[in-house]
Amino acid sequence: MLSTGALRAHLLAARLAGPVATSRERSLRSYRLFAARDPRALIGLDPEWTWGQRDLIELMADKCGVSADPRCVTGHDVIDPERTLEGLDAFADRIGRAAREGAAVLLGTGHPHRLLGFYAAFADALSSAGCTVLTPAQGRCVDILTRFGLRTYNLDYVRGVAFVRSPKPGGAGCEPGAHTHSPLPVRTALAGAAEAGGPLPDLVIGDHGWVCGAGQLGFDAIGLADTDDPALFVGEAEGRVSVVVPLDDAVRSDYYRPLTRYVLNRACLPQ
Repeated sequence: MLSTGALRAHLLAARLAGPVATSRERSLRSYRLFAARDPRALIGLDPEWTWGQRDLIELMADKCGVSADPRCVTGHDVIDPERTLEGLDAFADRIGRAAREGAAVLLGTGHPHRLLGFYAAFADALSSAGCTVLTPAQGRCVDILTRFGLRTYNLDYVRGVAFVRSPKPGGAGCEPGAHTHSPLPVRTALAGAAEAGGPLPDLVIGDHGWVCGAGQLGFDAIGLADTDDPALFVGEAEGRVSVVVPLDDAVRSDYYRPLTRYVLNRACLPQ
């Protein structure tokens, strides 16, 4: 099993934690948008509490380890690797419980270029443990408002992991999918599961709108989040998201493999 010390060293070397690529300016912009309840920052969450920008800075300092000083407005954000390790332990514990219970699980990502393999390893392990890995509404259209206007995507699955991709000819099975923060893909998947008569997921695993959108609808949801994604941490603080692991969610895909091994080992699942 990968030791905690070795994993901590990897987190820092790969810049998954410690000083990360996400800028302080970008994070503060996200906090301002969230405080204004802009849907681009809420990504499916409807906060119960009032969150000002200073409240969000304090929350993110507690959950991630970013600077708590509102006068710090430039430079790179910093994630405390100890908080990442704590999050991975909780993530592994919840996945392990799902495996023991033979749960129905839904996995989805807004970062298919980076994180598809990360989630696919859990889909494979959970399926081998007797869990039902759900793939509802495959191929269904999802209209998502982007900075370029309204774009239509198709919901797709690879190795049990959901994401959206362009419907253009030659896209299916070729291009790796689109980056999105939208909660519409998970809403589409959940609606498809309900229309088909179930089962509905006992656990949703993912990031961005997959976690917030599912958690807002009352599903148990866990996932990853960067310092510019305050919605997941607000969801955790308000009790609608079970586990959030703070880390940079946009590094090279192979840098997540040691995290996968660590989680699967802790969850007592095969690799």
